[in-house]
Amino acid sequence: MKRQTALSCAAVLFAVTAVAHGAEEPTPAERAVGYRQSVFHVIAGNFGPMAGMVKGEIPFDAKAFALRAERVAFLSTLPLEGFIPDSRVGKTDAKAEIWENMDDFKAKMETFQTEAGKLAEAAKTASAIDALKPQFGKVGQACKDCHDKYKED
Repeated sequence: MKRQTALSCAAVLFAVTAVAHGAEEPTPAERAVGYRQSVFHVIAGNFGPMAGMVKGEIPFDAKAFALRAERVAFLSTLPLEGFIPDSRVGKTDAKAEIWENMDDFKAKMETFQTEAGKLAEAAKTASAIDALKPQFGKVGQACKDCHDKYKED
C-alpha cells in the first residue's frame, strides 16, 4: 500500500509540475525519467543528514536516523521502475550502459536495496552512531558502485 501511494504521489507531482509550467503531456519515457530522478532526489535528501551524523557534522539523533534509514530502505525499491526501455531521453545522468547491461544494473540496485534494508533494521535499535557506521558505509558503497559504472559525472 505504501508503495502504491508513493508511486501515485510521484506521478501526480510530476504531472502537476508539467501542467503548471505549460508543458505538453510528457511521453511515457519522459515520465519515467522524471519519476526516477524524483525518487533519487528524495533518497539523497534523506541520505545526506545521515551522512552528516556519521561524519560528526551534525549531532546524532537515533530517532531521526532510524526514520531516514527506513525511508531510504523503502525508496530504494522504487527507482528501477523508472528505467523503462527507451527512457534515455531528456536531461539525464544515466549512461547508455544501463540498458546494455540491465542484469548487472538490476543486481547493483538489489544490493542497494539489501544494504539499505539492513541499515534500517540496525537503526531501529542502535543508540550510538558508531554501531551504524559500518552498515552505513555498505549502503554508501552500494551507491558508489552503481554511480561509478552507470551515472555520468
